[in-house]
Amino acid sequence: MDLRDYLRILRRYWLLVAAAALIGPMVGGLAAIVVRPTYTATTQLFVAIQSSGSVSELQQGNTFSQARVQSYVKTVGSPVVLQPAIDSLGLKVTPAELGNQVRASTELNTVLINISVTDTSPAQAAAISQAVADSLVKVVDILEKPKTGGSSPVSLSVISPAVAPVTPTAPNTKMNLLLGLGAGLALGCALALMLSKLDSRLRGESDLREVTDAPLLGGIAFDQEAVKSPLLTQSAPQSPRAESFRQLRTNLRFTNVSGETRSVLVTSSLPGEGKSTTATNLAIALAEAGESVCLIDADLRRPAVGDYLGLERNAGLTTALMGAADVNELLQPWGQDNLFVLTSGQIPPNPSELLGSSEMNELLGRLERTFDAVVIDAPPLLPVTDAAVLSQHVGGVVVVVGSHKLRQQDLHKSLKALEMVGAKLLGVVLNRLPVKGPDAYSYGYYSHDEPSRNPVVRQEDRRRASRLRSRGLNEAPVADDRPATQFPSTKISNS
Repeated sequence: MDLRDYLRILRRYWLLVAAAALIGPMVGGLAAIVVRPTYTATTQLFVAIQSSGSVSELQQGNTFSQARVQSYVKTVGSPVVLQPAIDSLGLKVTPAELGNQVRASTELNTVLINISVTDTSPAQAAAISQAVADSLVKVVDILEKPKTGGSSPVSLSVISPAVAPVTPTAPNTKMNLLLGLGAGLALGCALALMLSKLDSRLRGESDLREVTDAPLLGGIAFDQEAVKSPLLTQSAPQSPRAESFRQLRTNLRFTNVSGETRSVLVTSSLPGEGKSTTATNLAIALAEAGESVCLIDADLRRPAVGDYLGLERNAGLTTALMGAADVNELLQPWGQDNLFVLTSGQIPPNPSELLGSSEMNELLGRLERTFDAVVIDAPPLLPVTDAAVLSQHVGGVVVVVGSHKLRQQDLHKSLKALEMVGAKLLGVVLNRLPVKGPDAYSYGYYSHDEPSRNPVVRQEDRRRASRLRSRGLNEAPVADDRPATQFPSTKISNS
């Protein structure tokens, strides 16, 4: 993973990171409220050497005192110093317990000793600090006194007596808030990375590339309005949704430069990924480009194309396969372009056998010889074998992947199923992509809310919109008054 991958993960889980970043300071602030404040008082001592005052003796005394200061600092925490302080104040603690409150230090290249005491009471902290300092003065005097008698060559003097502090030293509210913020951000980022590893759902092209290198033919952004109005003709001509299907149409043409593939099977791994709407809108987009298109509803388990287009589906594909009627009598024209629809017909008890039959293969051959493009809406790959069986009779397969719905392992199984039957995979279409965020897929410069900056393009857009309005394509078209007929003027040939 590179930096862009990490940034994409953070953008994907930004709510989690933001929540953790907010909770961190809240926990730090709560700790500052709950924890009892403590105060620190400090007493400062000066270490001096008794000498006659000559320059050499002063230099020797200064070196000697600096060397001894470290020893005195260590002595502060000993019972010999702390016990007298306990006795003088009448404290009910042991020297070891008091030692946890006392801290002695010295400044580099100086003869100064600082004795700091932390306590919940500011007055008590100052009293203990002063008592320990006085005890240290006496102990050093005893320890440094010559055994032969006489006064000690070292003297300790208090130069800064302890004063009861006004403000507590802990808890440090500002520091707690900063630490909470840092800890919250770190925890949020760690959780985001962990969830990205555990979550195998396909969210965008980056996740798709971890499963397959198949061409990405297009991405269709999720549109809440598309739930009620799924057809391409129900969207504004220059809307991102309409442009995404035109882009899919263009990319599909690039995968078929030689023109050998006329039939395209559109399927998905699981139900609910949007394969039927994708197949229907792809057929509409191809017809709008001037091609003669036949749309076949080959989902003989849960047919949806007839419902989307408002067509009769009681007679259709299964009727032709059973020999009850010829395909010329079953094709239904739709819209103002050369789009003809073969609905599913009655749902049979044996869909796989019908779709894999020689009659189906012969029917597809007849339609491919007549139409410029044949788009087939097939069942999902994983629940049933219908799509895998039918994929052997078509020129290519397009797999629709529902963003945030399908998992990587499911897509892998679907592609393996197509590979096992020798199907030709033309590419993948990412559906239901978010409009915003790291996995967004949209055409902002073609948005109907933002006019094109090119006057020629704007003029063409107006002309196209005018033609569409004159045909009534701003609303969902229904079947013409024309009866089910053959295409073109002559019947579909069996040859």
